[in-house]
Amino acid sequence: MERRCSPASFQELEVIMTKKKAREIYKSLLQRYPQATCQLKHTSPFELLIATILSAQATDVSVNKASPELFKTFPTPKAFADTTPEEIEPFISSIGLFRSKAKSVFEASKRIEEVYGGKVPDTMNELVTLRGVARKTANVVLGNAMGKNEGVVVDTHVSRLSLRFGLSQETKPIKIEQDLMSLFPQENWTTLSHLLIRHGRDVCKKRGGTCKTDPICKRYCSNAKS
Repeated sequence: MERRCSPASFQELEVIMTKKKAREIYKSLLQRYPQATCQLKHTSPFELLIATILSAQATDVSVNKASPELFKTFPTPKAFADTTPEEIEPFISSIGLFRSKAKSVFEASKRIEEVYGGKVPDTMNELVTLRGVARKTANVVLGNAMGKNEGVVVDTHVSRLSLRFGLSQETKPIKIEQDLMSLFPQENWTTLSHLLIRHGRDVCKKRGGTCKTDPICKRYCSNAKS
């Protein structure tokens, strides 16, 4: 007698196959980009926090150009807290939305100084209480400056590749992050974001990418097959 699979069995099989593909994608990207890492220059958790706040809707290159002089002038949370947003603005005026970001940097630094004793908090719940810090920024700081894999950084590159590679069908960052967290081991979450971002910048671009000729994209990317 022929044995039929239940709907649940099909779903379980689909999950197994997707996880297998996820492992293959991770391995392929890691072989391609073994040195993939955070591109924001920093020497401390605090510098990375500020740099990440500044990087919202801006390029890492523009932040890296502005940050050395900024951190030279304001090297600590107290230094930022003792100034004003207006005094911060000239140092970051080359970065988009610099006025609102100056306020975020000032308020975040003030809270770090007054509430956390001048030390960047090391939990998700505490980090997201800082102005200018949402889950993505908190994941950047926790994963890259503190060695904590609390989640996956989901930016525009990660969102695009997750869809094209069939890792998620969601459009909201939190939903995409949840899908990725379910597919990849926790110890790989921070590196995963670096790999997807690097491939998104170099190859699997929003426009003008080389997906159709790239070996990784030819195997996994829907854009290469369209």
